[in-house]
Amino acid sequence: MKKLLFLALMIAGTVSAGADDYPYLTFETADGSKVSVSSSSLTITIEDGKLYAGEQEFSLDDLTSMYFSASDETPIGEVRGDTGDQSAVIYDLQGRKVPEGQMRSGIYVIRTEDGTRKVQVR
Repeated sequence: MKKLLFLALMIAGTVSAGADDYPYLTFETADGSKVSVSSSSLTITIEDGKLYAGEQEFSLDDLTSMYFSASDETPIGEVRGDTGDQSAVIYDLQGRKVPEGQMRSGIYVIRTEDGTRKVQVR
């Protein structure tokens, strides 16, 4: 039954929301956490009680809502460790490059070969 409900919500949301106007599809779970995925060329499948949206996986029992949004609502996460041999470019929120040794407390955007992440330095 939940599968049919989510499928109906996805279809109704796509038609009424005009998904082209919103670059992200945001999923909210029962614990209140939110994960946003790019809605550009997004593939969504439901299988064995799980919803797969791009590379993200959600349990249907744990999902409370999903909606299109204009901004990435994924919370800033913890730094995942060293980037190894990858070259990383660090930017502040004003878009200025920041040398790694000059990072102070604040929020930064780090771009590597694997993608772009927001990090908080305390």
